[in-house]
Amino acid sequence: MSQPPGQPQLTPQFCFNQTALRDFLRISRSTIDDSIAQNLNALVTPSRAGFNPSSTASRQTTPPRSRIIDPSACDGFKDRVLFQSWQNRSDVLNYCAGVATSPDPDDPDVVSRQVESERMRERVVDERLDPYSARYFPREARTEMLASVIRNERGVENIIRKRTWDMIAERCGDSGVSWEAALDRWRAGREN
Repeated sequence: MSQPPGQPQLTPQFCFNQTALRDFLRISRSTIDDSIAQNLNALVTPSRAGFNPSSTASRQTTPPRSRIIDPSACDGFKDRVLFQSWQNRSDVLNYCAGVATSPDPDDPDVVSRQVESERMRERVVDERLDPYSARYFPREARTEMLASVIRNERGVENIIRKRTWDMIAERCGDSGVSWEAALDRWRAGREN
C-alpha cells in the first residue's frame, strides 16, 4: 500500500516556487488518489478457503460480492493514509493561500511594475489612430499569481477527492457520508 509523501517545510519561498508546490500536490495525488483502486486492492485479504477448481468452470459475468473490502481495513486506510494525505495537502493550500493574501515585501518585480505603470500613465494615446494602443495590461504581482494557482488547485482537489470518495463508497460500502463530512469527523477525532 502506498504511503503519502511527508508535508514539505512551509515557507513563502516554497509557495512562490510554483514548480515545487505543484510537484508536491501532483506526487501526493498520484501516490494516493490516482492509484486508489490499487491501494484498495491491497487491502483485500487473499482467499481464506483456498482455490476451488469449480470456480473456473463457468464465466463470472457479475462482480463477486467479495469486492467489498473488510470495513476495518477500509477504516484503517482512510484514517492512516487517505485523510492524512488530504490533510497535508489542505495544510499546504491553506498556508499558501495565506501567503497569497499577505503583503509581499520581498517581491523582486515590484519596482519594475511601478515603473511600467508610471510610464503607461504618462503616455499620450490617440485612439483615433490606434484604438488598441490605450489597452494596458499590468503584470500580476506574484501574490496574485499564487492566489490564482491556489484557486485552481483547490478546484482540482475537490474533483479528485470526490472521485476517490466515490471509489471508496463502491469498494468499502457506502456510508452515506460525504467526503467533506468524513474528513471533518476525522479532524475532530484527531484533535481529541
